[in-house]
Amino acid sequence: MDGRRELFKSFTNRVDQESLLVRPPYFREYIDFESCKSCEDRRCISACPEKIIVVAQDGSVTLDFSKNGCSFCDECANLCEAGVLSLENSHTSSRLNAIFQIDFNRCVAHHGVICSSCREPCIDDAILFNGLFNPVIDSAKCTSCGFCISRCPTSAIEYSVK
Repeated sequence: MDGRRELFKSFTNRVDQESLLVRPPYFREYIDFESCKSCEDRRCISACPEKIIVVAQDGSVTLDFSKNGCSFCDECANLCEAGVLSLENSHTSSRLNAIFQIDFNRCVAHHGVICSSCREPCIDDAILFNGLFNPVIDSAKCTSCGFCISRCPTSAIEYSVK
């Protein structure tokens, strides 16, 4: 299955997602991520069970959805000594700072192929199908966890930072 997924991805043009900084959950202000640059142990990275917290080009931390998504497990916030991530902020950032959408031109389901690769890993049941085809993301339910991105065989799920 992974070989087939990689084959589909090779036919598509991926958005340069390195320039989009989706932050881990439980932060208060974007400016607080400046503190990440001087953090030496970066325990949030090793604590993440999904292995999606990475160092961005600017030295702060960001999320990489290429292999997995965020399960909101709290481990990054529990170990952040700089206080950038804190469970006290969970009421202000119960969602990630991204908005997800499906590119209908790249989505094989929108072209009559039975595919529900994005729906299966969605922990929020935010991906809805009209019959067997035409998936849409319910923005009211979506927490932008990112599990759908790595599962889509054609890279049809995109996000923008809010």
